[in-house]
Amino acid sequence: MLDRDLIEELKKVFSVLENTVECVVKTFDESQSKVESNKEDAQNLVALLQGLADSSPFIKMTYSTELSPYPEFSLRYKEKDTGIHFLGIPTGHEFTSLVLAILNADGKGKFPDQFILNRMKKIKGPIELRTIISLTCENCPAVVQALNMMALIHPQFKHTMVDGQYIQEEISKLGIGGVPSVLHEDSLVSSGKIELIDLVKKLEDHFGIDDSVAIDNKNEQLNLGQVDVLVIGAGPAGGAAAIYTARKGLKTTVIAERVGGQVKDTKGIENLISVTYTEGPLLAQKLQEHMAQYPIELLEHRRVQSVQLEGEGKAALKRIHFESGEFITARALIIATGAKWRELNIKGEKEYLGRGVAFCPHCDGPFYKGLDVAVVGGGNSGVEAAIDLSQIVKSVTLFEYMDKLKADEVLVQKLKSLPNVTIITSAKTEEVLGDGKKVTGIKYLDRISNIEKEVSLAGIFVQIGLLPNSAFMKDIVEMNRFGEIVINEKNKTNVPYIYAAGDVTTVPFKQIIISMGEGAKAGLAAFEDLTF
Repeated sequence: MLDRDLIEELKKVFSVLENTVECVVKTFDESQSKVESNKEDAQNLVALLQGLADSSPFIKMTYSTELSPYPEFSLRYKEKDTGIHFLGIPTGHEFTSLVLAILNADGKGKFPDQFILNRMKKIKGPIELRTIISLTCENCPAVVQALNMMALIHPQFKHTMVDGQYIQEEISKLGIGGVPSVLHEDSLVSSGKIELIDLVKKLEDHFGIDDSVAIDNKNEQLNLGQVDVLVIGAGPAGGAAAIYTARKGLKTTVIAERVGGQVKDTKGIENLISVTYTEGPLLAQKLQEHMAQYPIELLEHRRVQSVQLEGEGKAALKRIHFESGEFITARALIIATGAKWRELNIKGEKEYLGRGVAFCPHCDGPFYKGLDVAVVGGGNSGVEAAIDLSQIVKSVTLFEYMDKLKADEVLVQKLKSLPNVTIITSAKTEEVLGDGKKVTGIKYLDRISNIEKEVSLAGIFVQIGLLPNSAFMKDIVEMNRFGEIVINEKNKTNVPYIYAAGDVTTVPFKQIIISMGEGAKAGLAAFEDLTF
């Protein structure tokens, strides 16, 4: 399954391996299989793993005597089960998950810092999780990779990636309508896109914390010291700000939930001037590589809990507390936390998340093949989602609060040309309807007639724009009614030595290239104020 060029590339990737990682394939049991194509899939899995084995002398493929009606295998390291298991063929977006699992098993590749690893180790076991994925899902690999990593460092942790196409009956029975869905037995632990810090917290809440577990760095300090500049956020704005302050000789620390931020979810980027085409994950990688060229301390998988102001003038300090319990003080603070998808905040939305309510049409659309769905939001993202979904589902109903769609006219005309799309404007969505297991419809208010109406649906895709990630700065800096931080031409807020840049601010036009420039401005403004 792997072509020669890819195998040559993998040889470079796996050249760092020092010990053997074994891919143990279960023997295919044709008598148990209900689907004829599973036999061919099992053969394709063997071909894939053999290709991996051909790329490194430290990767072996062996067979287990255990039988399975699916293509299925696990990883062993130094003759011990790693706790990592795959049901399905990890191609598409999940091929990276397999490659990383092999590297991580030998202690290679990127790991979180020790503080985060220690939190993972202390989750109370035994734990055995399955993550239902789709090979077309762009949000699934992050969850699979995080849980695989936990299996490697936690002796009582097992994780299985499950390609949902092989267990359709079970998915229907459990009412799963979105990916990634993380299950413990038949209980849904997490559904949809989730950051690593939130996933760790969910597991801590679900399973508990074992304080008796021996961890590294027992005396690790919660006080992370003092820096000149703390940048909160590592997207285009935060990365640019940090690079500029570090280049000016200021001691700089960056904290972020993840490097790249919202950019990491962007598939194609064609308007980054001088770069004809790139993709979000690659741009995020390049951003991290650029920051690594400077003495910038990066603390990933962190979220700010509160900010305290201490003193006045140039001697004033900002004490920033993280949800992890750590804290740091800084002379200057640059907020570059970007924005996130806006939720409807109506009854039933959270209850049916992953069971009919979704935010990623590309990831979850295939679950609704031949069914009726809705898209809420008439901007570019909503109209594009409706157009894409119309190729998969039976019908799409698009709801827009205003009296006309806000998307570009070319998109609106394309949408109107589709025979299985209904557009409802002047509609205020009021409730997600369900039967306790899955979404059954949506209730909305017709703003013209003032009459409540219902539409029967199997899925609802929310596409109503972005919400600034600024809540932690409430009552500290000035914001507008949308929650955007108010800044001047030098990215200064109304509080001395606190700056903001990018989509979290009042700057018009939320674009990657604009965020980069705004981050540079904020960094230069901080240097100017701290130095002169």
